[in-house]
Amino acid sequence: MRLLIIEDQPNMASFLQRGLKENGFSVDLAQSAAAGESMAYENPYDLVILDVMLPDKNGMDVARTLRSEGFGGPILMLTALSRTKDKISGLNAGADDYLVKPFEFDELLARVRALLRRNQVNALTKLNFADLEMDLVARRVRRKDQDLTLTPKEFSLLEYFLRHPGKAITRTELSEHVWDMNYDPKSNVVDAYLSMLRKKVDEPFETKLIHTLKGFGYVLRE
Repeated sequence: MRLLIIEDQPNMASFLQRGLKENGFSVDLAQSAAAGESMAYENPYDLVILDVMLPDKNGMDVARTLRSEGFGGPILMLTALSRTKDKISGLNAGADDYLVKPFEFDELLARVRALLRRNQVNALTKLNFADLEMDLVARRVRRKDQDLTLTPKEFSLLEYFLRHPGKAITRTELSEHVWDMNYDPKSNVVDAYLSMLRKKVDEPFETKLIHTLKGFGYVLRE
């Protein structure tokens, strides 16, 4: 398992990195929000440990950025802020758990392991991006706690986008992977289905998620 620690205090960062490595994890360290966001975007981390008080950006804003860029793994937030409203703010920003400093390393380790176990189960059954959630077992799609009714083909099409957030996807790729056929440039099947899907996924909501890349295809992003 590969973890990312975003923590600007050298002693705390070293303490966490050393302890997690001793317990079998591969651990990378970022000492600023900018570095952490860049590393999370470029590398497939299984979990992020994120300090709230960073020198260049609030950790809660970092959590929002990670989620908007498609990071779907657990985020464990560390902070000295112990008020209930601070914990709620952290969870609403995209964190999965919230640990108040000072803490025992054994507690942090237990929380990391619990989050990773939970994420392994969810990864088999759910796909998430921003406020959009797909349950692969129940064949259910929700956005902002609102159920979306999709046809089987629309469901498959959205599933492909959710498995490739932020990636520019061509019409040829969609035709081959969703329809299992060669792309016919004379056909408008892909565009027609995308239009129907966007009416359900995007039209009722302020933030649009499926964007057209003129002359190329489509991308799922905020």
